[in-house]
Amino acid sequence: MKYLTVTEIANIWNLSKRSVRNYCALKKIDGAFLKGKTWYIPENAKKPDRINKKHTSTPTLLDELIKEKDVKLSGGIYHKIQIELTYNSNHIEGSCLTHEQTRYIFETNSIGTGKKALKVDDVVETANHFKCIDLIIENAKRPITESFIKELHKTLKNGTTDSRNSWFVVGDYKKLPNTVGDMFTTSPEEVSKEMKELLYEYNSIKDKSLDDLLEFHYHFERIHPFQDGNGRIGRLLLFKDCLKYNIVPFIIDDELKLFYYRGLKEWENDRNYLKDTCLTAQDKFKTWLDYFKIKY
Repeated sequence: MKYLTVTEIANIWNLSKRSVRNYCALKKIDGAFLKGKTWYIPENAKKPDRINKKHTSTPTLLDELIKEKDVKLSGGIYHKIQIELTYNSNHIEGSCLTHEQTRYIFETNSIGTGKKALKVDDVVETANHFKCIDLIIENAKRPITESFIKELHKTLKNGTTDSRNSWFVVGDYKKLPNTVGDMFTTSPEEVSKEMKELLYEYNSIKDKSLDDLLEFHYHFERIHPFQDGNGRIGRLLLFKDCLKYNIVPFIIDDELKLFYYRGLKEWENDRNYLKDTCLTAQDKFKTWLDYFKIKY
């Protein structure tokens, strides 16, 4: 029998080399064996299926989040997601609040004292992000619309320094051009048209997969419809539709931040960069679901 390398199999299966190595290490490829530091894989090996959708069972993660949110349960999966998603999504965008400070604001609705001064906007946007998560839970089963996206943005940026600037429109599309790193984004004059086209194409897909969600996320971030807050709004929408379509959600943390940025930048050339990053984040999220005994 002929054996192929990880690189050869990755090219054939259209996967990243890291994904293939993970499959080998988890013994998901029959006949694969490790010699020294090199994996050898049978040329007729079958590509493993990666299951992202939850099995048909009750309660779903969304059911549990609705229940815990309504009774204001402390210490459950709702509590965990509020803190982890808010802290990590804000941290990516430059918030200086620590994980502990984020948790304290959520649990006590107050600010702990300390030697280090806190930025008012960091505190306001943290409290606002908790409200945004409630919005995506309450509206998880509804389609994404322009009005809902704008409502999220208004909720996130309400009461911030930005909201007091005449050139910054809270809850509406940008007035001034902006960039993502070194990439140009859609001009303000074209944003409304491109958002309508994006949402029409996305909402025409009946049963969306993880690939469909990531495709939408990439195009949303390339349009960059708001003056600020696009990354957080985009990741909230991703989380919302993971709940809607029973796909295991994921949270991009510090360890994955640079891989996430690379994935967005390289999406048109190689989609596996972003997908592999999100699958890795999914694996961590599954450990939380296992702990709280929520099946997937």
